[in-house]
Amino acid sequence: MTRVAIVTGGTRGIGKGICLALKGKGMTVIANYARDDTAAAAFTEETGIPAYKWNVGDHEATIEGCARVAAEVGLIDVLVNNAGITRDGTLHKMSFEDWNEVIRVNLGGCFNMAKATFPGMRERGWGRIVNIGSVNGQAGQYGQVNYAAAKSGIHGFTKALAQEGAKFGVTVNAIAPGYVDTDMVAAVPKPVLDKIIHGIPVGRLGHADEIARGVAFFCSENAIFVTGSTLSINGGQHMY
Repeated sequence: MTRVAIVTGGTRGIGKGICLALKGKGMTVIANYARDDTAAAAFTEETGIPAYKWNVGDHEATIEGCARVAAEVGLIDVLVNNAGITRDGTLHKMSFEDWNEVIRVNLGGCFNMAKATFPGMRERGWGRIVNIGSVNGQAGQYGQVNYAAAKSGIHGFTKALAQEGAKFGVTVNAIAPGYVDTDMVAAVPKPVLDKIIHGIPVGRLGHADEIARGVAFFCSENAIFVTGSTLSINGGQHMY
């Protein structure tokens, strides 16, 4: 049986790496994206993976989008909640809009996507959900109270939903990446980024395919006894 997988924020960076890894495992993969139509079209042309557009922070759009994928491609067996945004700033300077938008997309998107796909997985007796958290959701980060809160919430969301899915053959796990060489990290000022890299014991940024391999394991048949877990892939930056 060919599994159908959807990866949110799947057309660039870590999401793109995950899409390619799951495709390489023989899955039928769909990438979700929210903004850049040109980049999404280039992604599909390069990879052959269809890209469907909606904002995962919009509940109704997410329900409708997943229903369209199910009708046009197939019932969704694997969900990777990767979509995320940043609106960095200290609490002193952070607006409510910057707080709310990050929570709405990064954490609310996980709820919306799970709401659209988890019931079907439960009914069919098989499913894989992998949520992409962050080292900054584990350790915190100056100037990211919104992002750190959302990512930390993802780790709790994972553990709670794992308990709901366990007896129905649905596993729910998380990956907590460290700093990876994506466009988001490239936007960090060089002096700040140099300091971050200095604090990573392996001495470099991670690569998208290194995160993707962890996701591929969680999505495989080999991970049937793994649920409610968080795998830290951060080059030793945060250990506990």
